[in-house]
Amino acid sequence: MRVIGLMSGTSYDAIDAAAADLRLDGDSLVLRPLGMVGDAYGAEVREALAAALPPAATTLAEVCRLDTLIGQAFAATALRADRELCDGRAELVASHGQTVYHWTDGGQVRGTLQLGQPAWIAEANGLPVVADFRPRDIAAGGQGAPLVSLFDLLWLRGRPGTPVALNLGGIANLTAPDGTAFDTGPASALIDAAVHHFTGRAYDTDGALAARGRVHEPLLSRLLDEPYYALPAPKTTGKELFHRDYLLAALADPAVLATAVDPAAPTDTGVLSHQDVIATLTRLTARTVADAVRSVRATEVIASGGGTRNPVLMAMLAEELPGAPVHTSDALGLPSAAKEAYAFAVLGFLTLHGLAGTDPRSTGARHPSVLGSVTPGRDGLPRVPRGLKQPVRLVIG
Repeated sequence: MRVIGLMSGTSYDAIDAAAADLRLDGDSLVLRPLGMVGDAYGAEVREALAAALPPAATTLAEVCRLDTLIGQAFAATALRADRELCDGRAELVASHGQTVYHWTDGGQVRGTLQLGQPAWIAEANGLPVVADFRPRDIAAGGQGAPLVSLFDLLWLRGRPGTPVALNLGGIANLTAPDGTAFDTGPASALIDAAVHHFTGRAYDTDGALAARGRVHEPLLSRLLDEPYYALPAPKTTGKELFHRDYLLAALADPAVLATAVDPAAPTDTGVLSHQDVIATLTRLTARTVADAVRSVRATEVIASGGGTRNPVLMAMLAEELPGAPVHTSDALGLPSAAKEAYAFAVLGFLTLHGLAGTDPRSTGARHPSVLGSVTPGRDGLPRVPRGLKQPVRLVIG
């Protein structure tokens, strides 16, 4: 089956689409990558998202508007992917949508909201759409994240040692072979917030700003005191916690203000240069990811996501993990920029075939669940065999 996976992460900068031929072969799920395309959000959508996301307040009218605008943007990207990657022969679209809120209370996830109405995708493409993946796992007592963990478990099975799959998006998450999976904390979320606050740009291109700064140890220590890092797995977090105002509160802490490393530095924050802040936040990501990797006794790290394109972050991560080689998923035949989109293509395929898309060891749910809701295409739903066995490994080829 030819499936298009659609994904926009917590950085909400673009929509990624990856197409794959997927088939079950005995106890293996075979994925043949067909390529990836990406479309940046238009300025209207990006600005509206930025204005609506926590800690900002919004209205139901704006949520409704965003649901439509994001759905239309996803539909356009799916059309492009079908045309350029599938020769117009795609059979299914799997859309993660855009996460705008993940509701946690006392360490338990109570709900989640992804926008991007799938009816716009089905109408524009004529294809069935699987969407809204997370709520079923939450209803079963799980965290609803990280949903790529089942993909990672199937993909890493049989690899020697203790490999972990690491995704560096807005939030970082990892999956270990024993099923342990959790969000480690921010990947680019705080870095991007700082870059936008101080420069107006969206992100630190090639880590250039971090490379010109110095890590400020008092600020790093203040940020590492965040209680989230000490919580046991499974756990999940998001921009509901790690946002601009969270960073500004840390910068305003008297203990940080009183320990400027260079009082003569440009006074964007009063005492630190913005390059120092960004360097410190980059080290925060590397340190918290490394702590999480060490906690599962990993022997190697296979990284993917937008953070892999930040050479300063990747170098810091390697420094923090001298005993565990860090490389990207490209080395294993899966483009790091497209891995999450491929993962949702797999989850959509599993849903259509009535197969579970979660592992309770990873999300903390009471049982595995078939994920998502299905919007029929122009011709309804494709006929697929039922009663199939759950795959135990993922083969790329």
